[in-house]
Amino acid sequence: MAVDYQSLAVKGVQALSPYQPGKPIEELARELGLNPAEIIKLASNENPLGPSEKALAAARKALEELCLYPDGNGFELKQALAKRFGVEMDQITLGNGSNDVLEVIARCFADADSEVVFSQYAFAVYPLVTQAIGAKGVPVPAKEWGHDLDAMAAAVTERTKLVFVANPNNPTGTVHTARAIEAFLDKIPERVLVVLDEAYCEYLTGDEYPDGIKLLERYPNLIVCRTFSKAWGLAALRVGYAISSPAIADILNRVRQPFNVDSIALAAATAVLQDEAYLNRSREVNEAGLRQLSEAFELMGLPYIPSAGNFIAVEVGDQARGIYQALLSHGVIVRPIAGYGMPHHLRVSVGLPEENERFLDALSQSLAAAGQGG
Repeated sequence: MAVDYQSLAVKGVQALSPYQPGKPIEELARELGLNPAEIIKLASNENPLGPSEKALAAARKALEELCLYPDGNGFELKQALAKRFGVEMDQITLGNGSNDVLEVIARCFADADSEVVFSQYAFAVYPLVTQAIGAKGVPVPAKEWGHDLDAMAAAVTERTKLVFVANPNNPTGTVHTARAIEAFLDKIPERVLVVLDEAYCEYLTGDEYPDGIKLLERYPNLIVCRTFSKAWGLAALRVGYAISSPAIADILNRVRQPFNVDSIALAAATAVLQDEAYLNRSREVNEAGLRQLSEAFELMGLPYIPSAGNFIAVEVGDQARGIYQALLSHGVIVRPIAGYGMPHHLRVSVGLPEENERFLDALSQSLAAAGQGG
């Protein structure tokens, strides 16, 4: 009799559905017989500028030592992060992308007897890691597509171990002010850890927005997670990090795999932190792209969610899946987000001006073909 291997998996894993990333360019080229060079991908919130020259130079140099294991403690990158943010090296936990760090946090601090609070329409990894470890997820209904922080604080019980807050949030792009985040943290018991996911924080400008790292002294139960995949342009290398109290970081680093960030990634990330011009250019291109897309959506009569990230969610109606497929036929990849409970929206990453324009042209044609031309 054949063994039912699914039944052997732990209960939290049995019912999991894998995370669905944005469609790769090569996959679409194979499926539709398109030229990969003529396909644009605006699906995964990647940096359209390409990598920093400083990062590329450091990566090329690191290639010379591929036969050696990476520095398991990531000393140089931790040193660079500590200097940039005014923290101690023993407060830092490195990850294979911020997803890795989020999973390590869940594994360290929650179990089958725990509850984990997160928002409706928040990053898909929060419920995934919660279910995988067998904890009870507590999704809190969103408010105007964003986190209802008061309701999330009210959802905390004696069983709550973790609260995930994305600021800005993916996939909706909503953001909370520093005052709102601090008021929320004031309501959370110190025994409950708050994970402030700031994957898109580099795109924020203005004193009204929080810098989670500056809140760590006041809130010892806070863990701030960030990534090099977005504004820093290193998505392929998978480098993320958490900054927390030394006591929390000590726990995380007991579970973190010692070689979870490779030598090329460590070198490139350390180098790009010195490239302020690249970061500023990333912000400028993003701000202009968000204006270009939102103004076009208004002219087309399409509702959208104002975004503080490097993407924007636009409402295209009950034919969203068909519009997505039509865009693929034009060689344009965006992200359907029905899996987030938003079946009428598409999430579009900000590209270069000409990429944004090509998407808008393809969208106009796709909507017209579906009888939704505006």
